[in-house]
Amino acid sequence: MSIINPISGTHSKIKVPDRIGAVIDKSLYDIEIVFTEYAGHATLLAQKAADDKIDCVLSVGGDGTCNEVAKGLIHSDTVLGIVPMGSGNGLARHLDIPIEIDGALKVINEGRIELLDYCKANDKLFFCTCGVGFDAWISQKFAEDKRRGGITYLKNVVTEYLKYKTETYLIESESGSIQEKAFLIACGNASQYGNNAYIAPHASMQDGKIDVTIIRPFTPFDIGPLAVQLFTKVLDRNINIRTFATASLSITREHPGIMHLDGEPVEMGKRIDISCVHDGLKAIIPKRGSGRKSPIEPLHSALWEIIDTIKSELNI
Repeated sequence: MSIINPISGTHSKIKVPDRIGAVIDKSLYDIEIVFTEYAGHATLLAQKAADDKIDCVLSVGGDGTCNEVAKGLIHSDTVLGIVPMGSGNGLARHLDIPIEIDGALKVINEGRIELLDYCKANDKLFFCTCGVGFDAWISQKFAEDKRRGGITYLKNVVTEYLKYKTETYLIESESGSIQEKAFLIACGNASQYGNNAYIAPHASMQDGKIDVTIIRPFTPFDIGPLAVQLFTKVLDRNINIRTFATASLSITREHPGIMHLDGEPVEMGKRIDISCVHDGLKAIIPKRGSGRKSPIEPLHSALWEIIDTIKSELNI
């Protein structure tokens, strides 16, 4: 079954069923296409597929769509496949799934299945990242904006940074408790937000751990170095940033409010209990590549994607 979110990202999904029909190996899979109709619909469709013992469900959309589909498949024998067509595609990028649709579908044909972790924030599930602070605030502004895409996200980041007020947080984990005034606190099951922005460079979805990144308040002069480190997978080397890995933690903040789960804003109380569930999801991922990527490659790729987004949105 292929579950397609028609409104994720900035690209039309009209031709996606044709590409699925052309590329998917019909000797391995029967093809069924379903378009989501409302928020939460993908979870219901995925749950039914798992109940019906369907072998594989494809999530066609962004991280939010993948979150919905995966929630319906945890602790079942039905396998998640990912065809990334969102704005950031953080989960797919972490797993080295091609962003180009035919490449992603060829990964499905290879059928390499592995067990992945997922995480909980109170009673809500996430698979890539969650966070409180500035990134959660931006997720809310982005959700409220009628336009999608990288330009809209960048505009919100610049505008909101100038007026954002930081909070003080109590963070409790298996290694003790700390109190920090933070610009944001990110919890990564996977390594990145999307678009090759690595907020938790060493995160693994198979180690039973959450990689926590605490960014302390910084000045406008620090933005350039932070951005370079974010896109070159060395953010943890910044002296203004604290990182650690843990199986669980609790975050207590000054006020209830917004947090994000896989980029989607949700309301949460003052205390948020976050935990990792080891080996809770079956997914199809690419064969492991040989060789190591250059540290500059993610930055190079991200810059070209920003350029492509600008050209697309300006119809150049």
